Amino acid sequence: MFMACCFRVKVETSKHNVVGREEEVSSGLSYKAASSFVPLTSRTEDEVLRSNNLTCFTINEVRAATRNFHPDSMIGKGGFGCVFKGWIDEHTLAPTKQGTGFAVSVKRLNDKSNQGHSEWLTEINYLGQLHHPNLVKLIGYCIEDECWILVYEFLTKGSLDNLLFKRASNFQPLTWKIRMKIALDVAKGLAFLHSDEVNVIHGNLKTSKILIDSNHNAKLYNFGLAKDIPEIDMIDPDMVYIQGPYDAPEYKLIGIAIFSSQYHDYYNLPKKNLQFYS
Repeated sequence: MFMACCFRVKVETSKHNVVGREEEVSSGLSYKAASSFVPLTSRTEDEVLRSNNLTCFTINEVRAATRNFHPDSMIGKGGFGCVFKGWIDEHTLAPTKQGTGFAVSVKRLNDKSNQGHSEWLTEINYLGQLHHPNLVKLIGYCIEDECWILVYEFLTKGSLDNLLFKRASNFQPLTWKIRMKIALDVAKGLAFLHSDEVNVIHGNLKTSKILIDSNHNAKLYNFGLAKDIPEIDMIDPDMVYIQGPYDAPEYKLIGIAIFSSQYHDYYNLPKKNLQFYS
């Protein structure tokens, strides 16, 4: 099947629009990393929050953008917490009325979970430093009133999981051309993460962690379980990795997640989500 083929990607440059807008992505592997990418393990929380170029929103700004987390604004829910659709000004990033400015996704993590705080900080560390057309753009964060909040660009078509499994009278299945484009976009995102300059594994690759914009450009999402990949002789056997029936053989054998584990996840996306073939 097509997911088992190899993709050769060419590094090119592309133009990016203003923060928060869906980007027009070229066919190349354009990317931008911080001039000196710093692993999370070498920095404290204060250092992570001070060193990025993200906007620190107040809780009142987030509440205004989401109509005080109104249930009608909720667009997603999971073990991590809830995601709301909000609106902010394109230039000032101040909250605006519903339907004005541009839309953002506001993820409020579960404040009862220590893991929630860890994943919140991990996302800020990685997405605050890494910028690529096939990675979702993190605009800012909020840490106030014991709330851990992340503000991302809003992608109109939602998750690939939703596009594959959604069933409604007016639902149109994805064409094979679009599915191939999405598969290539995911490969480009992974190639960037696995490059020598970045050296990161996503750690939770599945269709619910792939977001699609209005032009069917795919972007990797949710870096809460991302990991820096050390040299093989320095690997910590306690590295966290999502277990499942289609895990890579080396992970099942020794419990270590490395790049080949991520490629195995990529090739097995159709098995994990059989609707990819429907």
